[in-house]
Amino acid sequence: MEIKKDSFRVVKPRLIENLSEIEIDIQEMEEEIVLEFGIVNNYFFEDQEKEGVRCQQMIFKNCVFSQVSLNKIELVDVLFENCDLSNVEFCEGSLHRVEFKNCKVLGLNLSDSRMHNVTFTECNGEHSFFRFSNLKVVEFLSCQMRHADFQGCIFSKVRFEDCDLFLSQMSGAKLKGIDFSSCIIEGMGVRIEDLAGAIVSPLQAVNLAKLMGLIVTP
Repeated sequence: MEIKKDSFRVVKPRLIENLSEIEIDIQEMEEEIVLEFGIVNNYFFEDQEKEGVRCQQMIFKNCVFSQVSLNKIELVDVLFENCDLSNVEFCEGSLHRVEFKNCKVLGLNLSDSRMHNVTFTECNGEHSFFRFSNLKVVEFLSCQMRHADFQGCIFSKVRFEDCDLFLSQMSGAKLKGIDFSSCIIEGMGVRIEDLAGAIVSPLQAVNLAKLMGLIVTP
């Protein structure tokens, strides 16, 4: 039987040409922060707690976000490259055409967020939180996602390719059509009913059979 895999293409950020580097000082900005049409390079964001920040047509390169809480953030056509967003709070965020490239996103909290056309490439996302988020046309490519939490997520056209999902949490997330065959999924937390239609390798199938109480003999 031929296995039908979801075929889709994630739309990358639609960035205009010749964006200029800009200088910002969030401390001096008003309560409603809007960042648009620029490049922020080597900036250290520290001790920030704001809601409703909007970013559009922005590139962040080599930036560090420390003790930052930007819940309900709106990101449209944004690229993060070589950035450290460890433990950043983006809860209830809205991400559309966003790319994280070679970033540290350890403990990044995107719970209860809406994500459409989002890519994580070669990122370290250990202990990151996506629980109860809606992911539509999203891909994780060559990412370290150990202990990541996807509990209760709604997946629509989601791709995991060459990712380490050791001890990740997928309970309550319907995994039909998602191909895990190139990933490490040992210890993944998942319910039997959530696995229906998921694509796995023969070896992974043997390991997952233990969830069903099956005894696999040589």
